[in-house]
Amino acid sequence: MRLRLVLTLASMLLLAACHTVKLPKLPLPTDLLPQSQPIRPLADAKKALSDATPCCTTFADFSYQTLLPWRPQRFQLGPGSQVVAINGSRSYFLSFTLPADVKLPYKVGLKSELVGRSVTSSSYLFAPTIVQLDEAFQPIDSQDVKLCEYMGWSNDDSGAFGSIEVTNSRARYLVVYSSAKQQSDNTYWEQSASTFSTTSSTNATPATTTMGGSYKISHGPEGVVWVGMMDKSYAQAVNKAVCAKAPQGNGLLNSLSADLGLQRRGP
Repeated sequence: MRLRLVLTLASMLLLAACHTVKLPKLPLPTDLLPQSQPIRPLADAKKALSDATPCCTTFADFSYQTLLPWRPQRFQLGPGSQVVAINGSRSYFLSFTLPADVKLPYKVGLKSELVGRSVTSSSYLFAPTIVQLDEAFQPIDSQDVKLCEYMGWSNDDSGAFGSIEVTNSRARYLVVYSSAKQQSDNTYWEQSASTFSTTSSTNATPATTTMGGSYKISHGPEGVVWVGMMDKSYAQAVNKAVCAKAPQGNGLLNSLSADLGLQRRGP
């Protein structure tokens, strides 16, 4: 009997070795995502930008040799990138020529990656300002992009997402930089369940965030930004992204009653 049990167990081990069991793929929490770039204190990042020599002071000074990518592509902005001093802001920037054969309106997808692999007190992200220019390099639209957090299946489809729409037929060029307002602002972020274990509070500092906690990520002068024509995956991320703390409801039954136009009776 014992020999039969041993043989059965051995057979099971051999079968397990020959066949790989595929487990369902689950979204990774932020603290387990691959690190996008080395963490550098925000103060050091600001000083590096302050010490850099601007190449340009007007949009006409930019080079527009790069065509806007047909789908979002990764760009890293920081020391070594060109710097613009414009509109009271000093910022790293990107500049593109817009496609001439795309039907209006169309959207441009954007994503900023969290600096570092986890949400900590040193985390920040680059928040873009998008300027559309005419053929004479004059602004026809400018907006600080609101970023919203979306956690996908991997680092590639996770981050702070946003978009802008091109509607003006005079738009020829596009500039990505970060305005003074953007650099002093922040983005709402919901923390993953496993990073911190102390008391949680709304909009808490990272040191006090736990499961279900949330707080605000500082905007910094450098980081990784994805820019390009909106594709299906980016559109889904933008539509599902979390932009702010959800308002507290009155309970499931009250919500259903309101939706159905019914009035609940007392207990």
